[in-house]
Order: sequence, then structure tokens, then C-alpha cells
Amino acid sequence: MTVLARLDRLPWSSHQRRVVATLALCFAFELADINTFAYAAPALRTYLGISVREVSFITAAGFVGMFLGAAIGGRIAERVGRRTGLRASVLWFSVFSLLNAACFDGTTLFLARVATGIGLGAMTVIAITYLAELVPAAQRGRLQAATLALGLLGIPAMSFFARGVIGLGENAWRFVFLFGGLGLVSLLLVSRLPESPHWLLSRNRDREAEAVVGRIEAVVARKHELPPVPETAAAAEPAPRVPVRELFRGKLARRTIMLALVWAFLTISYYGFASFAPTLLHEHGFSVTSSVGYSALTTLGAVPGALLAWPVADRFGMRGPIAGFSLIFAGSGIAYGLTFEPAAIITFGILVAALNQTLVALMYSYTPRLFPTAVRATGTGFCYGIGRVLNALGPLVIGQIYLSTGYVPVFLFVGACGLMITLSVLLLAPRRNRLEPVTGPQVAEHTAA
Repeated sequence: MTVLARLDRLPWSSHQRRVVATLALCFAFELADINTFAYAAPALRTYLGISVREVSFITAAGFVGMFLGAAIGGRIAERVGRRTGLRASVLWFSVFSLLNAACFDGTTLFLARVATGIGLGAMTVIAITYLAELVPAAQRGRLQAATLALGLLGIPAMSFFARGVIGLGENAWRFVFLFGGLGLVSLLLVSRLPESPHWLLSRNRDREAEAVVGRIEAVVARKHELPPVPETAAAAEPAPRVPVRELFRGKLARRTIMLALVWAFLTISYYGFASFAPTLLHEHGFSVTSSVGYSALTTLGAVPGALLAWPVADRFGMRGPIAGFSLIFAGSGIAYGLTFEPAAIITFGILVAALNQTLVALMYSYTPRLFPTAVRATGTGFCYGIGRVLNALGPLVIGQIYLSTGYVPVFLFVGACGLMITLSVLLLAPRRNRLEPVTGPQVAEHTAA
């Protein structure tokens, strides 16, 4: 009877509900915070005189910070544990989000967004790894989709809050950043979650892993009969620490490159769209209130989009759904740029938001599955982080496209990114997509040429 086999055979229970609810709350404030500057930007253009080019650089600064956070957060999670790393990252981004509200010019906003981004990037990487290791294998994809769907409620909550306060006065934009600081309330709930048994086993802390799974079993047994443990389950071996360069050897290299490309094009296309949409609409002739209002309405597609991943995750292979949804995403982004009617702008904006979150939900589940435990948080952090650092170029590129060629080419660029996701997956993704086991020997197997 192995520790991980005992975890994997558990039925749906209050344990999974508590994990999903806690991590969804973390994601709600993280996703809200990522979008705060986009909704404050039109007011900053009006009251602080920040230029379109400065909006590009400040938006890029946040994604540079997220890359740094993803890279650092993955290594921290490997060293100190998933739960400790998650608490630290939530505390970091919440505090710095509050400090955003005290900024007084473009330079201080630039620095504050870098610092905030570090916490946001770290939190995302650690949370998706933590969830993948804390719930039964057969439920991972659906629970990733459910967690993201609930977390995405933070975006419309923040956007409609911004819509309500942004017109109240010259300094009303400061209240938008206070929303992200509310992430501090999730720290108490995170402290009540157990450490990942996968991570404990990888650090030779077998007794602690046994105790964690035992406590989870006790919770489940209160209302459910525990299923038998499969006799064929293989024992997990401790995983040695593996350097980052192992991500680029053998089979892992192809997976790492594919995931990095998908995350890069996915984040560049959507966040380039989302972070600039209110500003571009305003520059295109809509009022500050209307541009923020239309953008707020498009966020209503986010939650249904994440839920769309539910019937796909854990039932079908990932290659086909990700490739197909990416094509529809590309078409919707192009259509958004070709229409100038408010109803059509809102409709295609909702489709872009929905399909992006479908893809994100699938990728949150897919990414950690393709790495062994020894490099799971590091590999996930690297691929997600590459997307973030390249996404830092996205706002600069989109700003330059708009300044040089106009409104419509911006959305042709968004569509091209969606097409590149499809090509990356079809050409490079493996046909199997499972959460790799803990063992050190299997790391060597995957990195063998």
C-alpha cells in the first residue's frame, strides 16, 4: 500500500471542496490584480497624463515581474514546500498591490507593477502544482477547471468595481488597486491546508507524507467508505534534486519547448488584448466610462469559458481540444478588431475572454502532468514564466502596432498568436498526458536522449 495510491483512490469529499475553495480564493485576487492596471489606465491617461507608450511599459513591467516570480516561485516551492511557498507569494502580491494605490507617476507605477508581478507569478505556479499534487489523479483536470472558474469571478468583480469607482474623481483609480490587496484574507485558509504528499516523499519525509494522507483519509471516512487501495500500485521512490538544465534533455526538452511556446502565445495574445482593450477603445473615440464598461462586460465570458474545460479535462486528450479552441479564439480576436458596434464588441470580447480561460484551464491541468515530481514546480514555473517574460514584450509590441499601423492590426496580431498555439500543440505535444511519478530514475528516463 503506497501513500500516493491511497490518495488517488479517494472519492469526492469535503477535502477536495476545501482545497478548491481555498485555491480559488487565491486565484480570485491574483486574477483580479493582474487586470487592475488595465482598468485604471484610461483614468491615468486623463489625470496623470501617462502616454500610450508609458501604458505599454508599465503593463510590460507587470509581466516581467511575473516571469521573475514564476522562475523564483518554482524553485522556492521545490525547496521549502508548496504550502509555505503559496503563503509567501500571496502575502507578497497583496502587500505590493496595496502600495500601487500610493503611486504618483509613471516611474513609481512601473516599479510597483514589477514588484506586484513577482508575487502574482509565483502564486500561480505554486498553486497549480499544489493542486495537482493534493487531489486524486482522476479528478485533477476537473478540479483545475473548477478552481480556475471560481477564481475567475475575481475579474468581473474587480472590473465592475472599477467601473463603479473610476468616475468618482481624480484619485478614484487608487481604489482599483486596493481590490488586489484583499488577497490577504486568503492566508488563513491556506494555512489550514496540508503540505503536498508528493513533495514530502520527494524530500524523504515519508512519515509526514503518511500522516498527511492519513488525516485526509480520516476526513473522507466520516461520510464515505474508503475504496480499497489497488494492489498493483508501484511504490514511490524519493526524487533527487534535479538542475534546471534537465528540462532541456531527451523527452523533456520537446515538452518544455512546446509548453513554453503555448504559454507564450496564450499570454501575449490575451493579456495584450485585455490590458490594452480599455485604452484602445478610449483612443478609438469611446469615453473613459464606456471603454471601461464595455471591457468589464467582456469579462463575463471568463467563468463560463473555464467551465467549458470541465467536460474535456480528464476525458479526452489535450492536443485536439487545445488546438481547436485556439483556432476559435484566433477568429474571435480578429472579429473583435473588425467591428465598431458596441454590441458586437461586447459579444466578440466575451468569446475571446471565454476561450482564453478554457485554454488556461486546460493548460493549468496539462502543464504539471508532463513533468516528473523532481522538476514539476520548476518545469511548470519555467514554461509559465517564459510566457510571462515574452508577454512583457506583448504590450510593447501592441502599443507599437497601434501607434504605427492603427487599431485593426492589433487584433490581427492577437489572431496570429492563436494560430501559433494550434501549430505548437499539433507539431510538438506528446500524445499521452499524465502526471509523471515521483521517482528519480524516471527523471533520468525522461532526460535520456
